[in-house]
Amino acid sequence: MNFELDDNYGLLKNTVRDFAENEIRPAAKQLDENEEFSLEITKKMGEMGFLGVTVSPDYGGQGLDYLSYIIIVEELARVDASQAATVAAHNSLGTGPIYRYGSKEQKEKYLPDLTAGKALWAFGLTEPNAGSDSNGTNTSAVRTEQGWILNGQKTFITNGDTPLTIGATIKALTGIKDKGHKEFSCFLLETGTPGFTTSTLKGKMMWRASNTAELFMSDCFVPEENLLGKIGEGSKIMLSTLDSGRLAIAAMGLGCAQGAFELALKYSKTRKQFGRFIGDFEVNSFKLADMAMKIELARTFLYKACWLKDNNKPFTTEAAMAKLYCSEIAREVADEALQIHGGYGLMKEYEIERFYRDQRLLQIGEGTSEIQRIVIARQLGLNPIF
Repeated sequence: MNFELDDNYGLLKNTVRDFAENEIRPAAKQLDENEEFSLEITKKMGEMGFLGVTVSPDYGGQGLDYLSYIIIVEELARVDASQAATVAAHNSLGTGPIYRYGSKEQKEKYLPDLTAGKALWAFGLTEPNAGSDSNGTNTSAVRTEQGWILNGQKTFITNGDTPLTIGATIKALTGIKDKGHKEFSCFLLETGTPGFTTSTLKGKMMWRASNTAELFMSDCFVPEENLLGKIGEGSKIMLSTLDSGRLAIAAMGLGCAQGAFELALKYSKTRKQFGRFIGDFEVNSFKLADMAMKIELARTFLYKACWLKDNNKPFTTEAAMAKLYCSEIAREVADEALQIHGGYGLMKEYEIERFYRDQRLLQIGEGTSEIQRIVIARQLGLNPIF
């Protein structure tokens, strides 16, 4: 086994790190404070190629492997989870379903602008009464002679209401099959469609500089050519999208842990108590040693999961494990990193306060930690009761 990444990955990591340090870190505190989505930074990330990482150059993308994409998300999250969330949601949830399931015409219509950073696309799955239970989707699509009529509501949708957002993939109920089983399908709903409105959610604890929105559909007409995939493939499309998306959330957890660890390490070498640097005390040095160990284990496993995906091997179990483990490690590391900062860690003046808040969503978004354990258990041949 070869655990050494080639020079191309190293160059990519350094390029993204330089961008994050120079373009994002100086603005992160103020954007978080103002709950402000940065159009400027998003466009710059598009120019850097961060918004079409795995899409073929035929449609304007970079054509890189999934590990490259994960490294990009990791390095952005090391500095600011909000900007990492914009990139992760756009790649995994926005362009991903269109690229994998879209028709040639759909790809040619949407992907060039989406990969260039000229536009963003959202992923409409979660509803007020359908979170972990995706089969609880109430949004409906009724067929007509010309197309489909959509009615319903989506919530907690990243990138759903920005100046760059040109649409969203909507999962909707399209019928009831034999034995009462629900049939779901996916539709490409464009911004500006009559009856389609969006609203930004404010007052978030975390990812305050990323856009989170509610989507409302009232008799929205969607033409037949905007059906994504085939009728009845909605759950398949959504679940496969979440498998890939979990790796991106894992990368956000890994990057968050790395960033929090570095802040704590730096602080421990400058802050003195009892006449010594606090990092020299065994209680703190052991905390930092444990952090470094956990981060390295998380990175090794996440990269393995990416290798499985890149080599077209089954990775559902590993994606769930990586998402679960990396998000839990982000929580543990951020908590200990704040503890090392002491009272100052509770002040907004210090970056660790933002990292501590931002990590909390990782155990909820794109499948809670509890759901990940259910996925893993089922892959083991068990049938957990819940």
